[in-house]
Order: sequence, then C-alpha cells, then structure tokens
Amino acid sequence: MISPKQKKILAFPYSKFDHIICDGAVRSGKTSIMSVAFIRWAMENFNGCRFGICGKTVGSAEENIIAPLIAMSYIKQNYRVKWRRSNKLLIVKRGRITNVFEVFGGKDESSFALIQGRTLAGVFLDEVVLMPRSFVEQAMARCSVDGARFWFNCNPSSPLHWFKQEWIDDRENKNALYLHFAMTDNPSLSAKTLERYERIYKGVFYQRYVLGQWVLAEGLVYPNFNNVVKTEKRAYTRYMLSMDYGIQNPTAMILWGHFEGVWYAVREYYHSGRETNVQKTDEQYYEAMCELLGDCMPENIIIDPSASSFIALVWQKGKYHVRKANNDVIEGIQHTATALAEGLIMINDCCVNTIREFSLYSWDSDAAEDRVIKENDHCMDAVRYFVNTARVYKKIEPYEGIF
Repeated sequence: MISPKQKKILAFPYSKFDHIICDGAVRSGKTSIMSVAFIRWAMENFNGCRFGICGKTVGSAEENIIAPLIAMSYIKQNYRVKWRRSNKLLIVKRGRITNVFEVFGGKDESSFALIQGRTLAGVFLDEVVLMPRSFVEQAMARCSVDGARFWFNCNPSSPLHWFKQEWIDDRENKNALYLHFAMTDNPSLSAKTLERYERIYKGVFYQRYVLGQWVLAEGLVYPNFNNVVKTEKRAYTRYMLSMDYGIQNPTAMILWGHFEGVWYAVREYYHSGRETNVQKTDEQYYEAMCELLGDCMPENIIIDPSASSFIALVWQKGKYHVRKANNDVIEGIQHTATALAEGLIMINDCCVNTIREFSLYSWDSDAAEDRVIKENDHCMDAVRYFVNTARVYKKIEPYEGIF
C-alpha cells in the first residue's frame, strides 16, 4: 500500500518541477519511496550515466538506502542490480540500459573532495541537513548532464539551518516540489511502532522527529531526565568504562555495569584541574581509573578520541582494551535521549556530578545550527560516548515493507 503523498514522489519525474525536497517525521516513508523513484527516473531517462547517492556516511547510505533498495521485490523484478561494496558502486541494468550509482558520505568539511571531479546526471541526498554545505553544493555542482535533477530528503533541524532558508523557504524560485511528511503518511507502520516513537522521543527530538517541525533546540538537552536510582549492590554481568579527558578542564570517568537488560552508572570519578588548581598527569589518571574499576574487568575503556596520550598509555599498560569514542555530538545526544526514555541506562545516586550535569546541560539557542553550551558537559560527554559507541539504544529496523 502506498499513501497519496508517496505517490507524489513517484509522479515527480513526470512533473514540471526540476527538483524535489521531502522533509518531516522519521519513518514516514520518504527514503524508501524516493530510492525507488530515483532509480526508476534514472533508468527511464539516461543510459551510460553516473549518479550520486549521498548519506551522512557511506555506511548510513548503505544501511538506509542501498540495502533496503536491493531487497525490494519491485527492484528485483524490474532490474539487474549489483552492489560493489569495495568501490561503493551500485550498477543497475535493464535490457540495453546500464547506469552506475556511486555512494558518497558527506560527514565533514573535507568530504567535498570525495565527489569533486565527478560528472553526474542526478544526485540523491539523504539526511541532507546533516551534511556540510560545502559537500552539498559540490554534489549539486557535479550535476552537469542535461536533464539532471536534485533529490533532497531530511528530517527537520533548526529553522535557521541554511538548507531550510535557501531551499525549502525558497522552493518556488528553485522550482522544487516540496512534500512534508508525517508518520501517518507511511501506511506500513503499525500502531505499536507509532506508539513507540511517541514514547522514545522527548523535547526537541519529539518536535522534529515525531511532529516533523523545524524548531530551535533550546532549554535543557535532557528535559525529562528522571533515571536516578538508589546505589545498591547488583549482580552486574558486564562492565564498561567511559571517559572524557581534560587537562585544565575536568576529567570525568563513569563505570557502567549491566544488570537485567539495563546499564547502570555504578560509580564515577571527577577531577577539575582548573577548580582544584591541581593538574594531574596521565599516570595519575590511569591510577585513578584503576581505583575506580577495582576488581571489575571492563569489556572496553571508551575514551575521548582526542585524548591521544592517555589512550597510548592505556594501550602500553596492556591490561585494558581501549575503544576510541564515537564523538558525533547530535547523533550521540539523540541516542542518549532514546536510551534514557527506554530505561536502558540508569544513574546510581552516588554519581553526583553526572546527576548535576543532567540538570544543567543546555542547548545554545543563539546558534544557527544545533549546538550545546560547552559548560557542565564533561560527565555528559562520558555518558554520550558510552551510549553512542557501545550502541546502548534500541533501533527499529531501517526498512518496513514497501514494494
């Protein structure tokens, strides 16, 4: 079953519009339909051409677009498809027609160089608001083949975001078809799935990802935090430790224990060189870490990736396994908010600095794009490193049967 709004995506190639923009709630059926429509448009109008499929990373594009696409019965029945993961090429054939779809990741300002030099007949930019402007504009500049079109897809962000102001708000001058989606526009979502999304997203993420609104991130980052529990003995079966490293800025370490499906912040370590006027060495922090761990043997020590000297020291000691933390701030905050809402992480009441920061950690409402105020954030970084790196959050399947 396809919703009326999804049918408009399929009809776009036959319209008067040059480009298409789809935004709105998560899981609203935008990406899957756009993927099919993009391939069909390319195969009906071009032969021997190259196209771009862009995600925030190559991995996210493969997970959100390529894997669901090649699994669809419609694609299998109508095209011969080969995915070359090694060089990130999706080769699509039908009869004598062959086109190549190259996958790119636009994760940072250096990413524009990856797509530079290509000649494209069209580009599909998934999660476009998460990509640097330089990458997006370079991708568009590569579309020099006659009849090329831009396909944009995103969830809402700040109303001050450049893409909102220069493309969505100016869509008439760009001759772009704009479609705004709600979760109910995806007929494949069950009532149970819809209810779960209503539950797991809070604050600005609820407004954006469930209601599909372009709103400023302001106020507390975790406004519904109530995950404090009494410190008591539990039969923890697994342990990890996460750490935000500082020299003059505070160093925060949190020992995590797993018990009956929940990760607990068992105990913490916190030291501020600036506040105490005592600057500690890597060796001293290593001793503090060992004392915090006690007899616990963690699966991983998850450390701030910028703490290169301390990471090297831990490796040199050879006792613990180190993982550099995934330091994606906004994604990490989103995943942490989900883990909190789902009750997947709890904080023992002995972790006073972590609890204090949860009550103070705030968005910078003066920033044009999502940004947190860099204060009261060291325990928050340690929590985010743990959740985002150990993937302590439930994820609904990326594809729910369309086509």
